[in-house]
Amino acid sequence: MPQNKLRATFMRGGTSKAVVFNREDLPADPALWDAIFLSVMGSPDPNGRQLDGMGGGLSSLSKVCVVGAPTRSDADIDYTFAQISVKSAAVDYSANCGNMSSAMGPFAVSEGLVTAPANGEAVVRIHNTNTGKIIVARFPMNDGEVETEGEMSIDGVGGQGAPVRLEFTDPGGTRTGRLLPTGHVSDTLDIPDLGPVEASLVDAANPCVFVAAAALGKDGSEMPEALESDAAFLERMEAIRCAASVAMDLAPDVAAAAKIPSVPKVAMIVAPRQMTTLSGQRLEPSDMSLGIRMISIGQPHRAIPITGATCLAIAVRIKGTLANRLARVGDGPITIAHPSGTTVVDAAVEHADDPAKARAIHGAVYRTARRLFEGSVFYRPAKATAQARRSA
Repeated sequence: MPQNKLRATFMRGGTSKAVVFNREDLPADPALWDAIFLSVMGSPDPNGRQLDGMGGGLSSLSKVCVVGAPTRSDADIDYTFAQISVKSAAVDYSANCGNMSSAMGPFAVSEGLVTAPANGEAVVRIHNTNTGKIIVARFPMNDGEVETEGEMSIDGVGGQGAPVRLEFTDPGGTRTGRLLPTGHVSDTLDIPDLGPVEASLVDAANPCVFVAAAALGKDGSEMPEALESDAAFLERMEAIRCAASVAMDLAPDVAAAAKIPSVPKVAMIVAPRQMTTLSGQRLEPSDMSLGIRMISIGQPHRAIPITGATCLAIAVRIKGTLANRLARVGDGPITIAHPSGTTVVDAAVEHADDPAKARAIHGAVYRTARRLFEGSVFYRPAKATAQARRSA
């Protein structure tokens, strides 16, 4: 049976990569998308490598983005994010990807979906359909083209590029409708085989649950490979994530929570301390406001998702949260240390000392993005549909 093909673009956004589709090139019925996306990315792959598709065997490299005309008057485009599971036939639309969000404005301009000045700053208002929030992207133009050359470098990506500023406006309550879903700055979760664990549950940019590394017997500086080989640790983090999902009213019970692996994000955090990055660079306590190790779809993340960084920075601003108590920061930007280096985030919260009134005003971060390939991507819908059916 011959393969089918679709026009597509392969892009890097921050520390992630994704296949990006123009909405008009996909079937009108979104119910048909999952089978296409699974085949395009090479999932499911029990070997975890996605060699039969465009995926790279990691959650940060197994993503699809869809961009089209806006359905809101305050936006220039609609953007839908799909997280593709590596080993199972699952496509998750429950959350956004902040890193890939940085590529959506440049994609829209290059596709002719949005007009921009020939030179100067382009501004694209992005409606993320996953969260219902508006993200404002600002990036430079050069002679009618999106500028990619620049002097900005981000940890986890080699080389330098032009900056893309992402402003997550009013990012609180993306899934739960509340910045603090339980109404508390911290909660105690009862975790099987671990006991009571203090956690801060925050819903900003994406819902996240933050626990102290010490509560898991870790020092917070472990490398992803070490965490990957610790099955007991991963099981405990998943148990914490599922318990938090129930506490945040994202799922009725832990069994249902386990079926939605990308929300909430779960992470362990630590006060500033010496740690080494994947490139061998040594970070000193003075280089950071606090450190993090985040789990994404059951895998230790090599960096930190931008939505996770935004949520953590907002949590730092809320008096009494674990992040607030562990962080070393004043009123300036918040520097988050992760396995690939550091990420600087700006965040503002009003009524930060009142859990009932606390409101996230914004979170802002700088990324780089680049168009890597454009053309046609091939897929085998019959096989992908059968796989998706078997996993249902």
